[in-house]
Amino acid sequence: MSLHEDPEFTIQDAADLLPTGNAEAPAAEADPTAFDTEDAGGAVAVEAPAEEPPADEAPAVLDEDEFFEEEAERTRPRPESPYDRPGRWYVVHTQSGYEKKVRQNLEARIESMHLEEQVHEVVIPMEDVVEFRNGRKVTVSKKMFPGYLLVRCRLDDISWTAIRDTPGIVNFVGSGGKPSPLSRREIETFLQVPDEDAPEAPRRSRARFGYEVGETIRVKEGPFADFSGEIIEINEDQLKVKVLVNIFGRETPVELEFSQVAQL
Repeated sequence: MSLHEDPEFTIQDAADLLPTGNAEAPAAEADPTAFDTEDAGGAVAVEAPAEEPPADEAPAVLDEDEFFEEEAERTRPRPESPYDRPGRWYVVHTQSGYEKKVRQNLEARIESMHLEEQVHEVVIPMEDVVEFRNGRKVTVSKKMFPGYLLVRCRLDDISWTAIRDTPGIVNFVGSGGKPSPLSRREIETFLQVPDEDAPEAPRRSRARFGYEVGETIRVKEGPFADFSGEIIEINEDQLKVKVLVNIFGRETPVELEFSQVAQL
């Protein structure tokens, strides 16, 4: 129906159909990068602060003395090992008791044959031995391997013949008659590498006490002087022995110092 067909429809009624200025403005578009701060129930969600990565631990600080000690230790040259010298080390069998004389013969032969560039060194391995003689502690230098010499050389037919034919030398030590060179460990054990920090350190040493468990000895000092008994224990650290002494028909263990006893 048109306006003209309805006589009662007025201009005022038409005005009421027009939109008014009270309409709500359209909602702004949501920012896709924004975080929701309200949950479905209307409660405001508090965002937890981001956890910061742990800070790196502070490096250990060395004082000046420690720094220079570590630097000196790192830069200190290592002592030369006999194994690293030119040539290889071999063992030769000699007449026992004539090691020094045989060494002199070999060194003279090397010089006369002009073999200094092939045969470099001849050594008698020695060690300091602590012995107890008549209850007294004595340090003596003895041959580590009686009847043997160590020779450092470049082994070929000429050097082998020169060494082998030296008076007093029996033969090279090796399997099947073939000379066998020594290993680094063997050389550094037989010929100790000197320590520059301890230049006065003694050479390789060991103790020879002259007593054995089960041996019968005589007590020469103390309240049990002139008694005899059997050794049942040897204390090498304290230089003492424990002896079964017959006292009034009963064997009693008595601890004595080495200086208080003597071999029968």
